Amino acid sequence: MANLATTKMSSKGQVVIPEGIRKRLKLKTGAQFVVVGDNDVVILKNITPPAIEEFDELIAKARKTGKQAGLKKTDIKEAIMKVRGTK
Repeated sequence: MANLATTKMSSKGQVVIPEGIRKRLKLKTGAQFVVVGDNDVVILKNITPPAIEEFDELIAKARKTGKQAGLKKTDIKEAIMKVRGTK
């Protein structure tokens, strides 16, 4: 399948991604994209949610960093309350 195709924009600003490209990239209904526009170039970048394991790694790293910095759960609760304006 080709990497190049043409399409048109509708009066509502909608653009159809050609079927061959959708199939090759395994794009499904509801797929989300970041849209970048510069001069006469428009780029669509597919956004895929990270795997839950990636979140687990981030949380573990954040907990380790917080522990090394001497943070306690009460410090975090106080910071959240301060930001929310409930303190």
